[in-house]
Amino acid sequence: MTDDPAETVRQWLRTLGDIAPPPAPAPVPGCPLLDWAASGAMELTGEADGPPVLSPGPMTALLRESMAALTHIAGPLPVDPVLILGGRAGAMNLTRRGQTSAGGATRLLRASDGWCAVTLSRPDDLELVPAMLGRADMTDPWPELARAVRDAKANEFADHIRMFGVPAAALPPEPPAVHVPWQVSTIADPGGDARRLDGALVVDLSSLWAGPLCARLLGLAGARVVKVESTRRPDGARTGNRRFYDWLHAGHESVAVDFTLSDGRGALADLVRAADLVIEASRPRALAQLGLAPERLDHRAGKVWVSITGYGRGQPDRVAFGDDAAVAGGLVGRSAAGEPVFCADAVADPLTGVVAALAALGALACGGGQLIDVSMRNVAAAFATAPPVDHGPHPVRRVPGGSVVECRALGRTQKVLPPRTPVPEGAAAAMGVHTARLLSRGTELRGRSAPR
Repeated sequence: MTDDPAETVRQWLRTLGDIAPPPAPAPVPGCPLLDWAASGAMELTGEADGPPVLSPGPMTALLRESMAALTHIAGPLPVDPVLILGGRAGAMNLTRRGQTSAGGATRLLRASDGWCAVTLSRPDDLELVPAMLGRADMTDPWPELARAVRDAKANEFADHIRMFGVPAAALPPEPPAVHVPWQVSTIADPGGDARRLDGALVVDLSSLWAGPLCARLLGLAGARVVKVESTRRPDGARTGNRRFYDWLHAGHESVAVDFTLSDGRGALADLVRAADLVIEASRPRALAQLGLAPERLDHRAGKVWVSITGYGRGQPDRVAFGDDAAVAGGLVGRSAAGEPVFCADAVADPLTGVVAALAALGALACGGGQLIDVSMRNVAAAFATAPPVDHGPHPVRRVPGGSVVECRALGRTQKVLPPRTPVPEGAAAAMGVHTARLLSRGTELRGRSAPR
């Protein structure tokens, strides 16, 4: 990492090929820690009964540079970068909870040699806790997990939990060094310069937050986005906060098919063949079972495939959600006592969505033909190791009605603001409402670079 967030983003983009880097912005007096205070993310970071906590680094500076690179490639995007950090929390009225994530599904547990994050977000995860601990007589799994990890090493305990398919991560002593948060491989010949997305077909097979945010950004840049879901296993976010779901999916078309049937798998294959860009966030073996392992398909020139996983395709069985992936990357806040606390709300999700969109647009601008392997843990680590703020101090003070951050170098203060509620551009389409129309007319499914 360099001392300049703009140069860091340029280095990321250069891994994709011969792409013109975004121009260096004119210096603007500002402070990323004041930006953090205004973003809503700081209000989500810290102990519930303590003051809000500064970010572990100038995350907002690197986030803004990533968005600046997106607009350099694709044109202006009507998105406030810092709104991305707190959008879900604003929609769901979430607050900071210290070593319990804002969403409540992940907890930081003290081990004998450090800290371990465990996520129990699904009913199946909760049901597995007795098997994890080798006992059946329990009523609340969290106290039992906390007791079990006290005498264990964090890495060994996380490894044990992951054996059951449950997300877990040890907090590293220092954030891992990650120079580029994605890996690139060639899956097809390049197809020419495609800096503008007008007319491009994006097929979004992902769910929840990171992948759909990537799709939303590409849609705002001009792409036509088709969201694809299994009729047997829809996007779990549909049953959550409607405002947040609409914010991510408004304006996208919706296709739903049964992936367990040959007709459904055939329709899915047709969609993938037609796409200029595919977004997915599945375990590689799940796609292989559907006959859609990207490295085994014949792709036309210029196709870009974005694969979002917890730890990268090289570790296919390690699942992750936004909060535990952030812990794995060392992206945590620190309480007044020096203990780790969750940083914002599932922060690896929104950061990964932005980074994945940047990588996708960068790949298209280089002609495409690439598989972009984006690891949520590596994205978190890249932001955790962002160049430090080179001025200070930044005391946090309690004031009537909240807290303020003072930047003495600039002689400015910023009140710590609550997360803002995103404003959807409309309602998201009902699941599968466009299935019959899109799957019955082949021309509807052709991307702009598909042979006519």
